Formats: sequence, structure tokens, C-alpha cells
Amino acid sequence: MVTLHPNIIEKSGKKEFVVISYDEFLLIQEELASFEDLKELRKAKRKEANLPGLPLAAVRKKIKVRGKRQK
Repeated sequence: MVTLHPNIIEKSGKKEFVVISYDEFLLIQEELASFEDLKELRKAKRKEANLPGLPLAAVRKKIKVRGKRQK
């Protein structure tokens, strides 16, 4: 969660503008980009939810890649 420290500018007694630091602005941009990425991921997952899939072991065998040994 981003903590903001806004400065509110009033015009004729009404809240008109909000000013934040540049660092806070960058954090908000980053959070919004992450949120948009998450929305796109969820959309893609819903779209492909009913498609058939293969277990990872089957894919590795098909493309002839060995998995890492687990200890």
C-alpha cells in the first residue's frame, strides 16, 4: 500500500487540485501499471480456463528437457 502525503489546493473555498511529490507520483504509476498487468493476466486466464492442458512433466518429456533434481 502506498502512503501518500497530498497537498490540497483550494479555489474559491472548494478543493480544486492535489499536489504530491514526484516520488509518490512514480509509485502510483508503478502500482497502476501492476494493476493493469494483473487485470490482463486475469482476463487471459479466464479466456483460457477451459482449454486442455498438459502437466509440466509431460511438456518436459515432449521437448526433451530434464527437470531439476529435488533434494
